[in-house]
Amino acid sequence: MEKPSWGLGDLDIEQPSPARVYDCYLGGCHNFVADRRVARRAVDLWPELPLIMQANRAFLRRSVRYLVRQGITQFLDIGSGIPTEGNVHEVAQVASPLSRVLYVDIDPVAVAHSRALLARNPLADIVQADLRDMEAIFDNPRARRLLDLDQPIGVLMVAMLHFVPDEADPAHIVAQYRKTMVPGSYLVVSHASHEGRPDQAGPHTELYRRAGAPLRMRSRLEIEALLDGFDLVPPGVVFLPLWRPDSPADVDDHPERFTGFAVMGRRE
Repeated sequence: MEKPSWGLGDLDIEQPSPARVYDCYLGGCHNFVADRRVARRAVDLWPELPLIMQANRAFLRRSVRYLVRQGITQFLDIGSGIPTEGNVHEVAQVASPLSRVLYVDIDPVAVAHSRALLARNPLADIVQADLRDMEAIFDNPRARRLLDLDQPIGVLMVAMLHFVPDEADPAHIVAQYRKTMVPGSYLVVSHASHEGRPDQAGPHTELYRRAGAPLRMRSRLEIEALLDGFDLVPPGVVFLPLWRPDSPADVDDHPERFTGFAVMGRRE
């Protein structure tokens, strides 16, 4: 298979990527055979996975609209993945046209696609960096152009922290970001959990481990602990469809089957 023209010279298309597998779940086309293979196996194990990923994207959109209503007009989306319809800059700039968005992802495919997508949008850009390398993010000229850390910011870690193992101390990582956020800023998190469908957690986690992208599902209490120091925005830590749904009709009869939690915290 030839590398795409937008790809980087050292792009490894044989190694599956969480961002590209996620793109498969959403019905996107920015993925390769290795990614589709993992996605097919995952869906075979757990047929509801595409619905869960769609619920996660819906939560992302609701959270961005909520933040704009709170006066947030700059966003840092870490682990942004492959650009798809309804991304952060699209939602934010519809609600507030001068909103500024910096995406961050470690995957070169996500970065290459985002650069192409954002080429004509002066208020949005992307940096290739690891979540843990805050210096590489905030010292990047693209970040300095878009973000004013002296003003409140919305930081999004959507479907991101479950790829951070316990030994990397995700709570400490979040705490370091909290230190950069002035009062009035917000942190948005969604996170995979074994609660709701514990029967699916083991096989799904093992599949991702074999694919080279270890997944650490966490409990509601563990996820809440990641936001220590933030004031949780009601309704707190809830299953994805239950976080401020647009209408009661959007709430599934069994929200626990979505097996992911959503939460937003405010920096006081």
